[in-house]
Formats: sequence, C-alpha cells, structure tokens
Amino acid sequence: MSATNGRPNGQWYPAEWPERIRALAAGELTPVTPRRAATVLLLRDRAGAPPEVHMLRRRASMAFAGGAYAYPGGSVDPRDEAAGGGTEGAGGTEGADALGWAGPSRAAWAARLGTDEATAQGVVCAAVRETFEEAGVLLAGPDARTVVADTTGPDWEADRAALVARELSFADFLARRGLLLRSDLLGAWARWITPEFEARRYDTWFFVAVLPEGQRTRNASTEADRTVWTGAAEAAAGYDRGELMMMPPTIATLRRLQPYATAADALAAAAEQDLAPVLAQARLEAGEIVLSWPGHDEFTKRVAP
Repeated sequence: MSATNGRPNGQWYPAEWPERIRALAAGELTPVTPRRAATVLLLRDRAGAPPEVHMLRRRASMAFAGGAYAYPGGSVDPRDEAAGGGTEGAGGTEGADALGWAGPSRAAWAARLGTDEATAQGVVCAAVRETFEEAGVLLAGPDARTVVADTTGPDWEADRAALVARELSFADFLARRGLLLRSDLLGAWARWITPEFEARRYDTWFFVAVLPEGQRTRNASTEADRTVWTGAAEAAAGYDRGELMMMPPTIATLRRLQPYATAADALAAAAEQDLAPVLAQARLEAGEIVLSWPGHDEFTKRVAP
C-alpha cells in the first residue's frame, strides 16, 4: 500500500479493512466498544544525540497489528480503576485493596486526561503496570522521591508473571512490596482511538517516561519477538523507507518526539501536548474508499474498488 504522496512506507493496513469499511458504510457492521488502554514511550538519553525510545516488534502471529513496531502497553485492568486510594505522596498503603500513589492527584490526572477520576487512575495504572509486564521497568518507589533501582531476580519475575496472568492485582503487588506508583514520572503525550471498522478497538492514551536510573529493559512480553532502543528520527526514517511497519499513532508520536534534545525535555513538554482523541474517518467517493486521520494528512489513503 502506498502513502498519499506515492512513496511506499511502513503504514500498517490490514487486508480486511476495505471490506469492513464498506460493511460499516452499508450499515452491516456494528462498531465494537473500544477498551481503555495505555502505552508508554520509554526514553533514555545518549551521548551527542537526541534520546532513544524503547520499541518492541509484535509477533507476526498476533491477531492485532502483527509484525508492527509499537511501545509497551495494554488494556486497563478493571481492578486498577476500582482500587481504593492510599495516602498520596506518603509511604505505605491503607490495606491490600488500597493503591499506593505519589505525584499528581487522581483529580489532576482526570483533568489532564479528560476523564473521571476512576478512569484516570485505571489508565495511569495500566501505563505503569504494562511497562513492567512487557519491559521489566517499574515506575514506582518506596516513597515519593525515589524509584526502585533493580527489578531483576526470581521474586520480581514471579510477581511480573502473576500480574500478566491477572492472578495478582497491581494494587496488591505494590502493597506487598511497600511501593508507591510514581505518577509524576509519566507525561501524557497523545490519545488515539482505533477506527470503528476495526474488529479490536482500543481507546489508548500515550505517555512518555524516562528510564529510571539503575533499571534496564528486557523483552518480557510474549507478544513481541524483538525489542530495540532507537532514536525517533532513525525509526521514522525506517518507516518512511518501508523497512519498519507501524500503526499511525506509533509513527505520529515518534515524529512528535524528534524536536527534543533530552528525555527530560520531552517529559517536560508532555504538559503542552494535545490530548484530543484522534479517530480515523472513512468515506466512499464514487466507490473509492478514502481513509483519513484528522490532523494527520500523511496517513490518508485512497483504495480503489
């Protein structure tokens, strides 16, 4: 599939989309409700060059976006939304069901994300939990000023596996270890909603975060066959050449990273990023499908009948 300017690129475009788009236009397809989700652009500095971002390549066998490069992330666990709040900014929690929390309040996050407080809590928790589940990096610490320095070893792996299997809630995981979720280490970056004609839909908030000192990433995800640290410009160039496949939100967020000289600069800039949700639009013109993402002309595609 070619971009609107005729150059081949790595834009993810499933073969079944035209049929589903036509079915939606004919009233033969009912859109599924998108699941709330979060994903994290994990950043680290490098000498003499802009920061790198951690990316994973989804296994080709995956039903959704197989073979595409993405960031660690996944769906909100309903228990994350329902967990009671512990004392914000202080060590410890009030019980096994309380969620240890430090940084901006749930109310502040709700205002930033444009949601209610329970949803905001669930989305922030999903961002932190999924980063630990898929990259082995944990944005949490024993108090509001520190972060765990090492998440390796059999005991950490056992907890990570229990989280992945949903045998352990994130609130209980933090409580067991006397940790607080460090919401101040996240910056909200963008929000994209999977198109109405897609069979698997997600309402996804994108965050940026800086790799904590002492921690290191690893491919802990069963959904990925490769992980890389790469500069945003280098990854975008690979996409432009058609060498790296990405979904529109992935390449769009990569391009927005390029102006920043350090990871801290990008995190600081998160407060100014537009979180208006981006939702693809499809229409038929003389039988031809025109697919577009508002505000992102580079992804426009025209598909002949």
